[in-house]
Amino acid sequence: MKKKMIKILSGIVLLVGAFSAGAAASSNLQEIKAYLNGDLKVRTNGVIAQLNDVNGNAVLPITYKGSTYLPVRGVADLLGVAVDYDQVANEVILGERLDGVAVNQEDFNTTLYSKEPSHTNFGDKDYGEVLYSPAGTNIFTTFFNPEKKYQSLYLQVAAIGENIDYVEIKDLDSNALLRRVDGISTADGMVTIEADIAGASTVVVEVRKSRNGAFVIPLTTSYYK
Repeated sequence: MKKKMIKILSGIVLLVGAFSAGAAASSNLQEIKAYLNGDLKVRTNGVIAQLNDVNGNAVLPITYKGSTYLPVRGVADLLGVAVDYDQVANEVILGERLDGVAVNQEDFNTTLYSKEPSHTNFGDKDYGEVLYSPAGTNIFTTFFNPEKKYQSLYLQVAAIGENIDYVEIKDLDSNALLRRVDGISTADGMVTIEADIAGASTVVVEVRKSRNGAFVIPLTTSYYK
């Protein structure tokens, strides 16, 4: 739902906060004549909401040539989506800020793929997209396809209900063991496992659990680097 709404509002302006002088002087900026639209209301989950900037001040939508644009900071806050501005890269970042590329940006096996909120929510955080293996199943293995483009994989995994016996990360082509972590308990919460995947086209991840246990791998905060 959050991603769908962000896509609908793909024309969002008024970014994150004040731009630097350098950004304001960018040759890509064009002066326009637009109108603050105080009549437009934004309703979320059935309730009229107030859009605010980073300092908590009320902000209004803008209407320009028949289209209405909403401030990204205000919309992101309403949806519970993290938003940031990278001044160096001149990028607005919606969602988790990572040091690399989220694994869901590359090809992966979708057998365990889920966007069901009861699966994506863990530890008071909604990860949006996950691989989820529920209790009562014997599905232990999944695949990621970095296609030799990255040096490292930072894989997040959490045990649910019962402890995970071990996690193994292998190169499919050579069958080389790239990383093994034993004994992830439910008390450990979300664990990050780093593996050297340089030269690997396909990475196999085996999460060995009991039939009564479950595990979750977030696709938005697991990443390549």
